Amino acid sequence: MSSGFSLGSVEVSSSPQERFAEFLQSRGKRITQQRRILVDHVFERHDHFDAEELILNLARLPEGNKVSRPTVYRTLNELVDSGLLRRMSLGGRAVYEHDYGYPQHDHLHCTICDELFEFQSTELQELRDAVARESNFHVTGHRLIISGICAECSSKRHRRQSPLDLI
Repeated sequence: MSSGFSLGSVEVSSSPQERFAEFLQSRGKRITQQRRILVDHVFERHDHFDAEELILNLARLPEGNKVSRPTVYRTLNELVDSGLLRRMSLGGRAVYEHDYGYPQHDHLHCTICDELFEFQSTELQELRDAVARESNFHVTGHRLIISGICAECSSKRHRRQSPLDLI
């Protein structure tokens, strides 16, 4: 992806763990060891994932076996409610990404490999704001997912057959 479309960063005042603990406390809940393991794992890197992928990844960790399937699903909903994660629907499945500490951005979604590519476009935001001004509409955010076929999948589909393919 061109560097003109890359994501910047957003300064945050507290860690995801601290923010989640505050959210739970405001709801009369506590941060359990299972929730702590889950939040640490989710926020150690930025990627898109669904609940089943998260459960599989947690099972590979020594402490991950302590996190039950119901806790994963319940905690994902709480992380969305707290503003730490964003949920998107792709092909009938819920996919999650970090929302806290990340700037407004959009996605290209490859319908072949199911990969999501993030991008940020000033031009797109300017167009959004211009349309909103015309309608006297106050924008609080937006979500755009453009579906198509990525370069890698496109090259695989349009590649000429080689004699080596017959081996």
